[in-house]
Amino acid sequence: MFNSNEGSEFARNQARFGGTQNPYEPEVGSLPDNGNSGADDEYVNKTGTTIVGLTTEDGVVMASDMRASLGGRVVSNKDVQKVEEIQPNAALSMSGSVGGAQSFIRSLRAEANLYEARRGEYMSINALATMASNLLRGGPFFRVVPILGGVDDEGGHVFSLDPSGSSLSDTYTAQGSGMPYALGVLEQEFTDDLTTDEAVQVAAQAIDSASERDTASGNGIHVTKITRENVEIIGHKDVDDVL
Repeated sequence: MFNSNEGSEFARNQARFGGTQNPYEPEVGSLPDNGNSGADDEYVNKTGTTIVGLTTEDGVVMASDMRASLGGRVVSNKDVQKVEEIQPNAALSMSGSVGGAQSFIRSLRAEANLYEARRGEYMSINALATMASNLLRGGPFFRVVPILGGVDDEGGHVFSLDPSGSSLSDTYTAQGSGMPYALGVLEQEFTDDLTTDEAVQVAAQAIDSASERDTASGNGIHVTKITRENVEIIGHKDVDDVL
């Protein structure tokens, strides 16, 4: 195949640009590197966390504890809200690094707002999950493990995500350090025909069970109810207030 960079006294591009890079090919940049080696992990605020999400007949229920820890050993904050509204029919609950989670929520919310401004409608929950997984896989977010919940024309959706960019849909899921204890409760109590009130009870039981055994979870609960039109987040300092 003819190459304009060779064989012509008028084509001097390759010599002018230097090296073997073809000047007509796109130049791929690199993602920013946060330089984290793991040496400072004990000084990083982490949510530790137990977060759960369940689909119901009417929408989605999510629940999360309120504890943040420093290096997993010291409780650094007892009143952390680990769930945030992304758009009026979807919310994201976070586990992992607090800084990474806050940055990730800002980025995902900005993408959702931009989509709504351009299209005049909310992003579907499947599309929002794809956007979230793409951001996690390609972005500089430090150890973020979220759950995305939302309701659209197809009904309620719950997606578990991870830092590698996977996006797994399920009727119920859990993440965080208390996940094994919470999943045991969800496996036993979840049914496909749960009402919203029943799902709140199951989610609270899961958080309570994890808080009993996981030292990085506790100090209360946030319960999130998601419908087609609204995200409602209510905090309780005592899980017994919900049970």
